[in-house]
Amino acid sequence: MHNLEELRYPIGRFEMPADFSDAAYDAAVDSIRRLPVLLSSATKELTDEQLKTPYRPGGWTVRQVVHHIADSHINAYVRVKWALTENLPTIKTYDEVEWANLFDGSAADIDVSLRLVDALHRRWSMLLAELSEGQRSRTITHPEWGAVTVDYLVAQYAWHGKHHVAHITSLSARRGWVSIEQE
Repeated sequence: MHNLEELRYPIGRFEMPADFSDAAYDAAVDSIRRLPVLLSSATKELTDEQLKTPYRPGGWTVRQVVHHIADSHINAYVRVKWALTENLPTIKTYDEVEWANLFDGSAADIDVSLRLVDALHRRWSMLLAELSEGQRSRTITHPEWGAVTVDYLVAQYAWHGKHHVAHITSLSARRGWVSIEQE
């Protein structure tokens, strides 16, 4: 039996690397670029019943996780754009639980969000790959996290995608649904 912490954080909690080198940045951008393929692979064999299954007790369903990734990464993309084009913008947060409970987050076909994540990540990773060191150090102010750089956002959202794909793949493995290779 898995404990709740392992179920909530199958790859561990996010920690910003102390030294976020150019190589670490490039690897994070590559993770963002590759997320759509990993997410599609993790969900392609799942039935509608399986998509309705929470990844942990009290957690979101697989369907909600997929839609949450789209919602969250749209916000992240916009946050990066604000950091690059405005002087120390304070961003607006959103209630991810309420968003996940709306119809488009709880009942819509996941193919809509899979296509959205694919298009978003193509554009986002293209932008991130071309940023200068100065652009990567630009900052936004998050009402809960304080000031964070573009580097921080890139590291966090590279982790975030892997984190949620691991929710799906670890649930699939625990239930014996499909055999999926994890990153």
